[in-house]
Amino acid sequence: MDYEDKIKSSETHVFKVVFPNTTNHHNTMFGGKVMEMMDEVAFMTATRFARKSFVTVSCDRIDFKKPIPADTLVELIGKVKYVGNTSLKVNIEVFVEDMYQEIREKAVSGDFTLVAIDSNKKATKIFPN
Repeated sequence: MDYEDKIKSSETHVFKVVFPNTTNHHNTMFGGKVMEMMDEVAFMTATRFARKSFVTVSCDRIDFKKPIPADTLVELIGKVKYVGNTSLKVNIEVFVEDMYQEIREKAVSGDFTLVAIDSNKKATKIFPN
């Protein structure tokens, strides 16, 4: 499988329901909960891409464009955006869908940088030379 095929095959889609226990007093999803889900999908995407163990080292510019109300569906999509020697960057987009209407909008997006680690928890090359 070539590099571009690996990127395509590692694209990760996760769907969640926004239940009341994940919302704040405005009846919208907690920003921290959204970031937690984004980080989890970034980890899954990186792992699927390289089949290595990863840790998150940073997240860049998370943009909250739309609130995510309770009683909606969210889809998180992870795509590998950049691959370095020991790290990679995964873009995460979060879409909100009304459960009972054909309404879907991008709500949040951001980039997560993860580093591949070995069994001693030291940075390791994603692909051997």
